[in-house]
Amino acid sequence: MESEYRNRNKKSYIQLRMVYDFTMASLILGVGIILLFGNKFGLPIIGDLDSNIRYGFGALCLFYGSFRFYRGIKHDY
Repeated sequence: MESEYRNRNKKSYIQLRMVYDFTMASLILGVGIILLFGNKFGLPIIGDLDSNIRYGFGALCLFYGSFRFYRGIKHDY
């Protein structure tokens, strides 16, 4: 009985973390794409930022978002 409860609890925790990782990955990847291609989308606020900082932070967001997406697929918690 105790082991069945722990297995069910662990499974629900893994599913929750997987959904959380996919959600955060999509948000972070979205920010990275907006930062990198903000000029092409016609966003004046993004275009006013310094290009070195914008491209650097956009690349960092893409890298970290990809890592979060990979961790959600692997779900080794």
